[in-house]
Amino acid sequence: MNAEVMHRLMVVDDSNVIRRRIERAHDLPGIEFVGAARNGVEALEMHARLKPTLVTMDLTMPEMDGAECVEKLVARDPELRILVISALADKLTAIEAIEKGASGFLCKPFTDRQLNDALRKLITG
Repeated sequence: MNAEVMHRLMVVDDSNVIRRRIERAHDLPGIEFVGAARNGVEALEMHARLKPTLVTMDLTMPEMDGAECVEKLVARDPELRILVISALADKLTAIEAIEKGASGFLCKPFTDRQLNDALRKLITG
């Protein structure tokens, strides 16, 4: 791993378009893209292998939704920082994700700047 890389990013979303967009859009120094999962089941398997420090997480996915995955990932790795990115813009959804351990919430659609701002907040706390 490059000495300048401080964070390892994994993207979890059932949309290939969104996965690729997040991979391309993040331009913060010190973040290395390490992988992308299509659902919570894949995310748990990939987390064990890739050891990301940052995760972007969709909520509505097949096999295991994002809220359940957030809860399982945080139980496994309490230091993991998770940014929920979802089209479900109601406050209750955001609150539920935060209560399960997510560190932040970004609504779809989003701009590259909004994504990078949200990732920056995730890193700095």
